[in-house]
Amino acid sequence: MKKLATLIALAALAAGCTATDNTNMATRNGNAAIVVNNNSNTANANVTANANTRRTYNANISEAEYEKDKARYTGDARESGDTIGSGLKDGWLWTKTKGSLAGVDDLRDSTINVDVDNGVITLRGTVANAAQKAAAMKAANGIEGKKSVKDMLKISADGAAANDNKAHNGNHK
Repeated sequence: MKKLATLIALAALAAGCTATDNTNMATRNGNAAIVVNNNSNTANANVTANANTRRTYNANISEAEYEKDKARYTGDARESGDTIGSGLKDGWLWTKTKGSLAGVDDLRDSTINVDVDNGVITLRGTVANAAQKAAAMKAANGIEGKKSVKDMLKISADGAAANDNKAHNGNHK
């Protein structure tokens, strides 16, 4: 239903274009986009309106809300390389964890995968520094209903932590 509403809104936007505009509308993986090329003698304007470029998850989603859209969340996990186990609440815990991590400002540039198996949340991937790693672990540990959290996160070699080590090592020459 959201996809239909997005397409209708984007079609309305496209309808506002003049006869000299070239308008292309495409959908890919549920994402709708309109690209408007307004070619004139004085300027070239390219405008891209892209809806749903990033999935959002609710860290406070109820089990009933999760069940309504369970297939979508399972598909999202598969697409992102995450795994959801066969535990009764694994999918719900995955959704809550993704929502919690998305709410942490410092983690926007990190690459964190979330796996859940029988209530155990595993964080794996790369973060820029120790502070990001701690923030991710804190977010995951705050998920109600989880059994435990495993930390398999790695700190990027080119992140701030590597620079901190160089500075620290330079002081001990």
